[in-house]
Amino acid sequence: MAKEKVVLAYSGGLDTSIIIPWLKENYDYEVIAVAGNVGQGKELAGLEEKAKKTGASKLYIEDLTEEYITDFIYPTMKANAVYEGKYLLGTSTARPCIAKRLVEIAEKEGAVAICHGCTGKGNDQVRFELTIKALAPHLKIIAPWRIWDIKSREEEIDYAKARGIDVPVTKEDNYSMDRNIWHLSHEGMDLEDPWNEPQYDKILKLMTTPENAPDKPTYVEIEFEKGIPVKVDGKALKPVEMMEYLNKVAGENGVGIDDIVENRLVGMKSRGVYETPGGKLLYYAHNELEYICLDRMTQQFKRQVAIKFADLVYDGNWYTPLREALSAFVDSTQETVTGTVRVKLYKGNMMSAGSKSPYSLYDEDIATFSEDEVYDQKDSAGFINLFGLPLKVRATMLARNKKNK
Repeated sequence: MAKEKVVLAYSGGLDTSIIIPWLKENYDYEVIAVAGNVGQGKELAGLEEKAKKTGASKLYIEDLTEEYITDFIYPTMKANAVYEGKYLLGTSTARPCIAKRLVEIAEKEGAVAICHGCTGKGNDQVRFELTIKALAPHLKIIAPWRIWDIKSREEEIDYAKARGIDVPVTKEDNYSMDRNIWHLSHEGMDLEDPWNEPQYDKILKLMTTPENAPDKPTYVEIEFEKGIPVKVDGKALKPVEMMEYLNKVAGENGVGIDDIVENRLVGMKSRGVYETPGGKLLYYAHNELEYICLDRMTQQFKRQVAIKFADLVYDGNWYTPLREALSAFVDSTQETVTGTVRVKLYKGNMMSAGSKSPYSLYDEDIATFSEDEVYDQKDSAGFINLFGLPLKVRATMLARNKKNK
């Protein structure tokens, strides 16, 4: 009789490297590993041999990079969603993308369960499991960190060594990192004390520090169509090559470092350093274009939507009616967000160096300080009288009551 199957979200990192043998030791399942490629690059090299060597029957390596950009990053960027003012949601957007493919492969393979290596202290367990529940509620979920006897990353390393498993970390260099085409996160070790300045020269991998960036500025022009970036410096680029280029040019100029103490969904604060060079540049340029393309009421309400959208994504609620409804609203606002933004990059800074759009609401004839024939300044007196009427009525009442005392 054939064994039941479990699909494992596999990266080849410390956690998932030991989960395969752990599953074999504790469950009578056939283990099918799935590595979702969302742009982590060289980290996927040699994964198939490693997965099979540690007990997996097969490994799927699924290239999800373009889908990740178009279906998850772009909707989040169009919403200008930033969690707690800093975090550009790199891991948060990648997890539902990967989990969706895990479900598809589990259905294809006839698996009864999906296993992930997220810890019981983190947000990713929620993101994976809410996606699985939304797309395949019948599948069982196995989360080893919530049930095994291992208590730390140091014990994981010992577990791996006892079984002859090579892992990509040591007890001396044991940062927890998550990489994709949008960002690279760093947590753990000296970063666990918020008073410690990050050792940027040691940890940065996608970019340089502002101090080591060139001493002259770099200009980048990004063209958008309906909120989606389509050209850089006049050249049409596909989503993946565009992100790779923007990561390179922003990273070389020291743009994209965020050091955050954030509020995790599970109730604790955590400290992390995020590298998001191209993402930081895209968000900035997109926001600059909206300044000239959106009217005041829409722009103000969209800022409120951005906060809620960021919370939903951070909390793993991608496949929910509310997120989908907010995306529909955002898409409607992007109908006129078409144009070009020029950005000046210099030693970790970004400055607007011009923006233009066929849908621009900026009218020089109206805004000018010079003489014009389209704006009668005397009209403002009546407007201010009406706009200020509630204040005048209240002040009159207060003065009357004060006099009568």
